[in-house]
Amino acid sequence: MSGATMSAGTLVQLSYLIAAALFILGLKRMSSPVTAVSGVRWAGLGMLLATIVTIVFMGASRLDLILVLIAALVGGGLAWVSGKRVAMTDMPQMIALYNGMGGGAAAAIAAVELYRGGSANATHMTIALIGGFIGSVSFSGSLIAFGKLQGLITKSVRFGGQKLVNLAILVATLALGATIVAQSPAAAPVVSGFFVGALLLGVAMTLPIGGADMPVVISLYNALTGLAVGFEGFVLDNAAMIIAGTVVGAAGTLLTQLMAKAMNRSLGNVLFANFGETGAASGGTATGTQKPIEASDAGVMLAFSQKVIVVPGYGMAVAQAQHKVWELCQLLIDRGVQVRFAIHPVAGRMPGHMNVLLAEAGVPYELIADLDEVNSEFETADAALIIGANDVVNPDARNNRQSPIYGMPILNADKAKNVIVIKRGQGQGFSGIDNALFGLDQTRMLYGDAQSAVSQLIHAVKAAG
Repeated sequence: MSGATMSAGTLVQLSYLIAAALFILGLKRMSSPVTAVSGVRWAGLGMLLATIVTIVFMGASRLDLILVLIAALVGGGLAWVSGKRVAMTDMPQMIALYNGMGGGAAAAIAAVELYRGGSANATHMTIALIGGFIGSVSFSGSLIAFGKLQGLITKSVRFGGQKLVNLAILVATLALGATIVAQSPAAAPVVSGFFVGALLLGVAMTLPIGGADMPVVISLYNALTGLAVGFEGFVLDNAAMIIAGTVVGAAGTLLTQLMAKAMNRSLGNVLFANFGETGAASGGTATGTQKPIEASDAGVMLAFSQKVIVVPGYGMAVAQAQHKVWELCQLLIDRGVQVRFAIHPVAGRMPGHMNVLLAEAGVPYELIADLDEVNSEFETADAALIIGANDVVNPDARNNRQSPIYGMPILNADKAKNVIVIKRGQGQGFSGIDNALFGLDQTRMLYGDAQSAVSQLIHAVKAAG
């Protein structure tokens, strides 16, 4: 009997080790668009292996096993259907929602442990509390991020003394956590108060953050979810959860730092500076008059260019214009025009948003370049075609010390010989800052929905002969 038990335990640990290797391999392959699909599959295979082994050897009663299987089938079925149906333009909010579900699951594990009294070991209880706290903040914060991205929450909630209120919620929650450790097993109302405080803190932290900062926020909550899962892995003594959570937490942390660096801002500035309000004017020194251009003239300019750099932004995503954009670029390439796509790290509403959309449209990876690779090429470009991007091409970030985005690395679109900006109207971008690019002498504005405007450009290029 002892030998059989030992054999089962060895098999479980070996399976978890294989699953962990698959997680790491998958994450490594996800770092390149060329291998990302296979990376997702490898990581998914690792998760499937860990899940099956856990269920088979969990030693649960028949009723518990049935409940676990039902939950897995329902959750997996919902994820399959939603994953198949969600539009690529809605991917940021889906990522935010799934991040939240991971944090919520970790918090639920902690809640079970804390409500039943858990272990008398203070270290064990503290780890459960930390994971529950982080998971709860990630869960509620991710739901608010989802609401902002989905348009369910249209304004950032701000009021005087807000930071003090958030600090009070944090202190009260930590005090309840300390009480739980000191009195273990703690009374149910104390445990409930702890989780309510953590959930409220996630909401309070995220509500004031504007939509322009969502890429950083999504990355942050991704990291927090991973950390929460890792902590709860220690609570359950589950090696697969520890490794997977640690890997996700580390990757999310690095990505968050990358996003913040791309905006030349610290994480604290993103969370507490109240920057990035949707539609709220935040300054800028845009001079000059926006000069409109007809699609027919813009099409001729592109058709007879030697080099065109396309800068996609959230406007392209909203209009679902990525397929039309690639159709236009194919026409230009057929005419002998050199075409490049320039991607800023924080373009869109999640990390890699533009890369995902362009990949869906079939744009070859070799035509897509990031900021560092392509910035030196704008000076040799006959035209820069800006499609729904704003702050990432604003020269005030380079030239105006009074601008809120001064110091932020940008795409040097203003150094191209000609600039065509496709934009719905003359309003400000998502962060509410005037764009100095729009008033430059070489810039022309093509107003309208991105998909409609690009369709007109396609006709103009075809008519150019």
